[in-house]
Amino acid sequence: MTGAAGFIGSTFARLVAGEHSVVVLDKLTYAGRRENLEGVDVDLHEGAIEDRSAVRGAMDGCDAVVNFAAESHVDRSIADQDVFARTHVIGTTVLLDAARELGVPRYLQVSTDEVYGSIESGSFTEESALDPSSPYSATKAAGDLLVSAHAHTYGLEAVICRGSNNYGPRQYPEKLIPLCVLNALHGDRLPVYGDGHQIRNWLYVEDFARAIATVLERGESGRAYNVGGPDECENLHVIGRVLELTGRDASLIEHVTDRPGHDRRYSLSSDRVRELGWEPQTRFAEGLERTVDWYRDNEWWWEPIRSGEYRAYYERQYGRVLADGDARR
Repeated sequence: MTGAAGFIGSTFARLVAGEHSVVVLDKLTYAGRRENLEGVDVDLHEGAIEDRSAVRGAMDGCDAVVNFAAESHVDRSIADQDVFARTHVIGTTVLLDAARELGVPRYLQVSTDEVYGSIESGSFTEESALDPSSPYSATKAAGDLLVSAHAHTYGLEAVICRGSNNYGPRQYPEKLIPLCVLNALHGDRLPVYGDGHQIRNWLYVEDFARAIATVLERGESGRAYNVGGPDECENLHVIGRVLELTGRDASLIEHVTDRPGHDRRYSLSSDRVRELGWEPQTRFAEGLERTVDWYRDNEWWWEPIRSGEYRAYYERQYGRVLADGDARR
């Protein structure tokens, strides 16, 4: 597993580590943290997926590769796209070459609904055209195309799993839900891009982890599998629920300048992965309450983030300083 010290990867590691020997290769950047794998039985190697030597050393002897390694925040890709291209394009190429040369029987690429762009109505299927809008989604789409090319040209047993907006415990607080939860707990303003009516399809991270396991085991080589959540919500609705769950009110909402090229709506059809036997188990209302409770109860996990480099990033991005002090209410 690459990138398994991150949010989605560490959730998947928790799911499979009891049944399989798991080797992890992770660059351990700001969002890839050893704390995410605390208590999980893995063999952790520190290194980047664009490093051929590190990749071969970690991959040799493995019978499957699951690539979670990614730069995942759209705002950061707009500010500095080079690292996104290096990880998603060069890094994916290095992984695919190593998997082919070492004879690894199975490869899975973890991707995103954002490769399809925005959709006014209906849902994207796996046959929908790729139409990415940001440097993040464009480089993810390029990685997906490389995986498809290796399956068709070299016969590599490879599949792609595209998830909708994931949320849940251990998500780095640059993303909407953990950012709003922690800000609300501290009494900080909750920044809302534009009018806040952007619509997202929300998928609890444990449901996505189960879908990845299903596709890894049963998916047909050369195919992509969309994994959408059971509920669509506007960002303002999500933020309103966070405020309710944290005992705060709408006075903390602050509309800020919209993100450049901000997609209006994402929606995925999950028919293909459902044919493999997967179904989401967590509705958004339940998953969000579970998520808020986890952040409220696990200050040890997020306190070092809010007191570190993230504070400087937040001030650059939103022009505000985060509050200090105890967040428990």
